[in-house]
Amino acid sequence: MSVVRQLKYRIQNGELSIVDLVKSSLKKAKEKSNLNCFISLFEDKALEHAYNIQERVKKGEELKLFGLPVAVKDNINVKGSETTCGSNILKGYVSPYNATVVEKLIENGAVIAGKANMDEFAFGSTNETSAFGPVKNPYDETRVSGGSSGGSAVSVAADIVPFALGSDTGGSIRQPAAFCGVVGVKPTYGRVSRYGLVAFGSSLDQIGPFSYDVYGASILLDAISGFDEKDSTSINKPSNFEPELRDLKGIKVGVINEFADQIQSDEVKGVYYKVLDFLKASGAEIVELELPHIKYSIASYYIVATSEASSNLARFDGVRYGNRVNSDNVKDMYFKTRSEGFGEEVKRRILLGTFALSSGYYDAYYLKALGVRKLIAKDFEKAFSGVDIIFTPATPTTAFKLGEKLDNPLEMYLSDIFTVPVNLAGLPALTLPIEFSKEKLPIGMQFISKWFDEKTMFDIAYTVEDYYKFYEKAGYGRF
Repeated sequence: MSVVRQLKYRIQNGELSIVDLVKSSLKKAKEKSNLNCFISLFEDKALEHAYNIQERVKKGEELKLFGLPVAVKDNINVKGSETTCGSNILKGYVSPYNATVVEKLIENGAVIAGKANMDEFAFGSTNETSAFGPVKNPYDETRVSGGSSGGSAVSVAADIVPFALGSDTGGSIRQPAAFCGVVGVKPTYGRVSRYGLVAFGSSLDQIGPFSYDVYGASILLDAISGFDEKDSTSINKPSNFEPELRDLKGIKVGVINEFADQIQSDEVKGVYYKVLDFLKASGAEIVELELPHIKYSIASYYIVATSEASSNLARFDGVRYGNRVNSDNVKDMYFKTRSEGFGEEVKRRILLGTFALSSGYYDAYYLKALGVRKLIAKDFEKAFSGVDIIFTPATPTTAFKLGEKLDNPLEMYLSDIFTVPVNLAGLPALTLPIEFSKEKLPIGMQFISKWFDEKTMFDIAYTVEDYYKFYEKAGYGRF
């Protein structure tokens, strides 16, 4: 049985106290501080909230998230707490309001345990660009957690909290979920409000859940979904995602052969084909897809994303938010604040984006990248006219060593090769942990569904999960 479902039953039956559960989470967060997955903990507030929710549950109130603790990525605003985005430039900035997803967490009975560490402004694939130091993989502390939502992934994988929120611009939920052995979901663009999320790439960003298992991720996504008048891109769609076991007979599963060829690890490749064999044996029909423009995804993404980042980060100048380096004149104040406040990867992406948007290059780079993005979306649209789900690897390798790719940004960017096409097209996708490698590192696979068809994605992933039961091997949910 799902770990999160078991926790729910134990709380409903009075076997597990919400207050004790939250105390256990906070204690484990301190004991596992070596993993560096939290930037801040909300001990007093979390316990106060846990007592309040416990009283509500005792009175018979039905709460979707029934008092479970959750970690929130530090680019999502929580009123009265620091929101740093993992950057020196925002140290000391206290949010005056809650993000819409935070309001929904509170409304649905979750307890916010703290703010999770992240790559600076979500720029990174390893959580090594954070001004607060790297997040370490709980299965091997010499290895990366993945990024940019590494702190959120590790807070669940280290069994500190059963839920976490991250943001996904090019794979920042799904890639660390694969590296850390948890379920991570990037919803359809517009499914979840971005109000209160510090923007990286506004046309790409989506907030999504991490959990031990598919059921946990589905109820967390259900709780945070919905239309929000504060976000002009949010869409009003039904959002009951609770998964069911599906008969896979006749289900059409699309595969992208180019992706299989890009897998660098023999063990990851072996698991990919093993899951395909399971799907075939269960009666699914495997359909080879042609997506002629998908090979341009990385190039298109890193022009669009950096261009939007350049525009969005212009607001951080030492005047309105966070740190300021005082100087004799305004120009020098801007220069020194941004030079000292931003890390190297942030500066690199601002430079790339500013160049792509500059006079003489806008048409040649930015507009061309937008055109390619549209072609990639059309490729997916055509593919989904003939399949129910697309199955791919989540990452080319298992988690690599800390520092291994820091000096090679191009190689680092290629670690997102299987995830960025989903963001360019605005599709939903889920990473499901399947097995451990010989080195005891998690291996995850990715399921991609049609726009706003998360239910099919959850059902199929839930059915595959029921066969492999990774969460049992990992031993999650020991409270």
